[in-house]
Amino acid sequence: MSSGTLTIDLDAIVANWRVLAAQTRAECGAVLKADAYGTGAARAARALARAGCRRFFVAMAEEGAALREALGPGPEIGVFAGHMRGDTDMIGDLGLTPMLNSLEQLTRHFESLPGHPFGIQLDTGMNRLGMEWDEWAAVAEVALAQGPALIMSHLACADEPDHPMNPYQLDLFHQMTDGLGVPRSLAATGGILLGPDYHFDLVRPGIGLHGAAPFAGGHPSVHLALPVVQCRDLARGEVVGYGNSWQAQRPSRIATVSAGYADGILRALSGRLRLWHGDRPCPAVGRISMDLITVDVTDLGEDPEELTLIGPHQGVDDLAAAAGTIGYEILTSLSPRLVRRYHAA
Repeated sequence: MSSGTLTIDLDAIVANWRVLAAQTRAECGAVLKADAYGTGAARAARALARAGCRRFFVAMAEEGAALREALGPGPEIGVFAGHMRGDTDMIGDLGLTPMLNSLEQLTRHFESLPGHPFGIQLDTGMNRLGMEWDEWAAVAEVALAQGPALIMSHLACADEPDHPMNPYQLDLFHQMTDGLGVPRSLAATGGILLGPDYHFDLVRPGIGLHGAAPFAGGHPSVHLALPVVQCRDLARGEVVGYGNSWQAQRPSRIATVSAGYADGILRALSGRLRLWHGDRPCPAVGRISMDLITVDVTDLGEDPEELTLIGPHQGVDDLAAAAGTIGYEILTSLSPRLVRRYHAA
């Protein structure tokens, strides 16, 4: 097989959800947007539902449709993008719960799907999605009369516990929602870790389900092994890859593995990437190309059949640090052409 193998540990995802749920008295949902951060929303959702999760969130209605097919009727599926034009049939037929972000969405929802469940998203300073103070004040009476299932907002700096934005947003959320008698949600993974003041009635872990930062103490959910296609000997002074960007300083053995930036191995990792053979690191050399990575395996003394990119010695946050990005991007960049295998007890 010439494709890399991405093994997703469903038991780890469930274990992370349980650990996070145990840190709060609030209900614990699960955010499975972007195909559960690249790990497969359908399989993750079914595993979490068996563990007791009853509220899920996605970014857009199309993701909600796929999740409803996987889960069947019953669990609530919230849509962060709200009720967009063209989504009415999907929302109505599949029982999705849009988080309404504006007066326009509120009007669309009430006119096209009267009586259908909805939530409200408020902007408490992130300036990305949700109603700001003045807009919410203008529509709150009408919206509350229709009985929203949830009022939510999102923290901008929860991964920095001491950031002053966190208490600022918390205070504003209180001012906008106290006394309304509607379930509230402010905390995703980082917010859960900030403590109970941020938990309200529902928390929404996403990246934490995969044991990635800011929940770095969690169980890693993925393992990525890449097959070796070919090995070759290089004399001292020979070069490797596009642009002759690496030159052998000694007689070297080079393995070419079947993966590249088309598989989500970011080109920015060129010159910074290591792969692993058991507990032995092997530096990638030359540029990462679309389908191939070249690796110096000289010191192994043998030709490996595969090398590990994500595993016990190098997690998604390690790769993110090397690439100058975040674990979210590493996970969500992993290509569909990687073969996905699922592990569960």
